[in-house]
This record gives sequence, C-alpha cells and structure tokens, in this order.
Amino acid sequence: MEQKEFSEFAKSMVEYIGQYLENIRDRRVLPTVEPGYLRPCLPETAPEDPDKWQDVMADIERVIMPGVTHWHSPRFHAYFPTANSYPAIVADMLSDAIACIGFSWIASPACTELEVVMLDWLGKMLGLPNEFLACSGGKAGGVIQGTASEATLVALLGAKARAVRKAKEQHPDWTDAVINSKLIAYASEQAHSSVERAGLLGGVTFRNLKVDSHYRLHGDTVDEAIKKDLKEGLIPFYVVATLGTTSVCSFDLVTEIGPVCRKHDLWLHIDAAYAGSAFICPEYRYLMEGVELADSFNFNPHKWMLVTFDCSAMWLKDPTDVIDAFNVDPLYLKHEQQGSAPDYRHWQIPLGRRFRSLKLWFVMRLYGVKNLQAHIRKQIGFAHQFEAYVNEDERFELVGDVLMGLVCFRLKGSNELNEKLLKRINGNGKIHLVPSKIDGLYFLRLAICSRYTESTDIEFSWTEIKSLANDVLVEEK
Repeated sequence: MEQKEFSEFAKSMVEYIGQYLENIRDRRVLPTVEPGYLRPCLPETAPEDPDKWQDVMADIERVIMPGVTHWHSPRFHAYFPTANSYPAIVADMLSDAIACIGFSWIASPACTELEVVMLDWLGKMLGLPNEFLACSGGKAGGVIQGTASEATLVALLGAKARAVRKAKEQHPDWTDAVINSKLIAYASEQAHSSVERAGLLGGVTFRNLKVDSHYRLHGDTVDEAIKKDLKEGLIPFYVVATLGTTSVCSFDLVTEIGPVCRKHDLWLHIDAAYAGSAFICPEYRYLMEGVELADSFNFNPHKWMLVTFDCSAMWLKDPTDVIDAFNVDPLYLKHEQQGSAPDYRHWQIPLGRRFRSLKLWFVMRLYGVKNLQAHIRKQIGFAHQFEAYVNEDERFELVGDVLMGLVCFRLKGSNELNEKLLKRINGNGKIHLVPSKIDGLYFLRLAICSRYTESTDIEFSWTEIKSLANDVLVEEK
C-alpha cells in the first residue's frame, strides 16, 4: 500500500470511527454471539494476493462488530471506564507512524524527554509533592507503565531488591532463597487481584488485611500485622494502599498507613488506578492525603482521563532500587549519554515501549485542565444522580459510599434474588453491569464509563433496572 491509497483508507477509517462513536448509543451494548462465532465468517487461510481495503472496511461490520462489547456506550456500566478521545486516537496514529521502540534515550530522544515532561505536567495536575517529580532536580520522576498491574509489580520488585540488600548486610550468611522465604507484603483484602498476583510473580507472600465498615484499611491493622510477623522472624517489606478499590471504590487511610511504613521502613506503594484521575480536581485531593509518605504512586489516565489504553502513570521518589532490580546492560544497548537522562528500560518489565507520552501531550493540550476537570465532575454528578434514584426506591439499598463515578447497590433480599436480577439485566442487553461480593454479600456495580453519557442515559439505565426488578420481584411472590 502506497501513500495515496493509505490516505484514502485512513480517511475512510477516520470517518467510520467518528460515525461509530457518535452513534454508539444506538448499538446493543452486549453482543449476542456464541463462542466460535467468528471462524465461519473468515476463510480458512490468509489470501495469497492482497484484498482491497474497501473489502476490509466492509467486513468490519460483518465480522467484527457483531462480537464487540461496546465499552464506550453510555449504557455500558461494567468494571471501570476505559478512556477514549479523538486527540488520544490521533496521537496513537502518530505514535504508530513513528514506530520507535523507546527503551533508551538514544533510541528516540523525544520519546524519553516528552515522557519526563508529561509526567511532571500530570503530577502537578494531581498535586503530587515535588519529591515525586523529575523537575525537583533529584532522582525522582515518572514513567508510563502499561497497566497498574505492572506498576504494582515494578514497585514490589524494587522493594524486594532493597529488602534483600538490607537483609544481606545484616545477615551475610543468608542466601537469596532464605531471605525470599521470609519476605512479607501487605494490602487490604479489598485490593485488586493484580496486587496478589504481583506477589505470586515476585515470589513473596502477601497478607490480605481486614478493613472497616467503609471497606478501608487502617494503619493500626497494618502495624499489628507487621509486629506479629517481625516476632516470627519474618521480613515485612512492602505495603500497597488502594485509593479507589475495584469492588466499591473505597479509600485506604494513607495518613495512618504511611507513618507505620516509615516507622518500620517498609516501601509504601499507592494504587489509585481508577480514582487517581479525580485528583486533578482539588476538591477530591483529601482522599489522597498522606501521599507524601509513599515511595511510589500510580494511576491510570487510560481509565478516566480521556487517554486511550495503554497509559498507566507511575511516579517513584527514588527509582534506584527499581533500576538495580532490572538493570541488564549489554553493550548493544549502551550509549554515550547514559546517566544524563532516564533509560526507561530500567524502570519497567518489558524492554520495548511505545511513544505513549504523545497521548498525554495531545489530550492535555487539546482539552486543557479545566475541561478534564469538568469531565470528571460531570461523571461523578451522574453517579450521584443514580444514587438518588436508588435511595428513593425502598426496595433497593446502597453498598458502600458513593465518592467517585461508581454506585454499588442491590435489591433488599437474598443474594439469589440479586443474581437473578443481574442475569435478567445483562440478558436483556440494553445495559451492562457486573457484580461483586464482600463478606458474602452479593451486589451490583453501576460505573459511569462513557464520555458520551448524559443525564438521560442514567435515567434510561435506572428505568431498565427498575422494570426488570419489578419482573423479578413478581416472580418471587
């Protein structure tokens, strides 16, 4: 394909994307296909000669769209949002065209340097302390990871490297195997499953600690667990505090947990994957109080800040332990400017990395801070609109506090009743929700996910839920 044909193809795709997104409300949010639906739609082998791009375009609706769950539909309320915007889409086009693999500064200087500056821009938007920012002049700085799961693992491996080094200084006769068997990490029982998975991948034991009635982890709970493990000769080394848990969007108390980590010299990582975007609004920063006590902080602009996947922002006060944990430096990756700028291959698990900072640059410039703040505030307002609907109907009850763009609710009654309601909702296909369960209590989650959501969409979703609840309750009599 040459440039002229590429231009025609790209223009056609841009028009298709625009029409798809602007009219996404008209599509059924959940597909009706069965597993294996796609194979009969395609030939058994790739074509020997090239197809026409027009034929590829025509097959999108025939082959792909029947099996798409439309995450950007205003009727999609499952999980958490995945961000999308036209500036981010265009930035990804440029990133794909440049197609550099920015593992080191010399591999593409702009790729590294824009990332350094954009993570400072973003950190300032959040109100992060200067000691997290590269512009502070110290070792600190930000890096774009693929996901919050990666960030949690990167921080854990950095903390582990530090803990192993300290243990060897105190016990020169201990082997790595002995030390690793003693390492203990901690997180709330409401922390995302990726936190536990980081422990599995890092080869350490995670303690899932109890939370209060608002599903928050307290400092005294962490302190008691650490003291208990120390008495047993174990090595506590890492704590994950979650700001915006997946099940109910609860917030661990960093102001309490931070001093405990300082007292016992444990690495504190803050996982704010979803809710972190809200901290660009000053009125929500009270939820991140104590962040200055953390060693690392992470959130996903690709969830709620209109930056397309993947773009997970992570800051490290001192990346030395992470760099030491990942540093394999063969001659073919060395360059004359080493040490004068970050080589981000030492800050992450994979070697390769795309030019993801372009997305941040485009979105922050073309929206501006005020419009990004307005987007967050508007979506939180929709959550409170739905919260009010639930409170007005005595058949329903809320689970947890509504602080961000998530409302957790259930029909008063058995878990089986709520399971039946959710099955009816998703089977009807007009809206899409997912459940969660805490301490044996099953409930439904309604997240505000689409940037196209309006007040009428929340009303539509509530009407659908209420109507199907009527049917379920009648059947139960």
